Amino acid sequence: MCSYSIIYFYQYHIVKKRIAIFASGSGSNAQKIMEHFKYSDAAEVSLVLSNNPEAYVLQRADNFEIPTHVFDRHDFYQTDEVVNILKRLDIDLIVLAGFLWLVPDNLLQNFPNKIINIHPSLLPKFGGKGMYGDRVHKAVLAANEEEHGISIHFVNERFDEGEIIYQARFRIEPGDTLEIIKFNGQQLEHLHYPKVIENLIKKYN
Repeated sequence: MCSYSIIYFYQYHIVKKRIAIFASGSGSNAQKIMEHFKYSDAAEVSLVLSNNPEAYVLQRADNFEIPTHVFDRHDFYQTDEVVNILKRLDIDLIVLAGFLWLVPDNLLQNFPNKIINIHPSLLPKFGGKGMYGDRVHKAVLAANEEEHGISIHFVNERFDEGEIIYQARFRIEPGDTLEIIKFNGQQLEHLHYPKVIENLIKKYN
């Protein structure tokens, strides 16, 4: 095979890595991830899953023509339905983006070190069961913290205790309100989460 033919072969036969996103709500982070990988040669969002049939993230996925799947608590915790779907689609990385349920053991065992989450605080501070969204930001303000930020981490069997992959932070200024620190945190999430995912995907090659 000549060098041109080899180049042509690899250009058109590179298999993209496949990402599945889990989300429970609006899905603003999911939106940024779908935008980031829409024209990527390295990876694609292959499926969006939700435990909430009314979640707006499902509409966001539809706008990108990405398949969706909705499951209930029984399907998630008592069966292998979700695991089997992910395996049939050859999913390489599972991304939690505002997903509020604890990941079950069967998912962790079938996708070791391939499930990541983003949390709106500088873990280990302000993490754990029940700590999400405004609850986190209110706790940060109540504690008079001088800085705030985000953490991207691997997922294990406990809420927000997996190995930290990346953190970004910002200073809380005197007079900052809940809406201000929430906005600043979301800006960091939207900026860094897609990039961290891309870097992880490259390591899987």
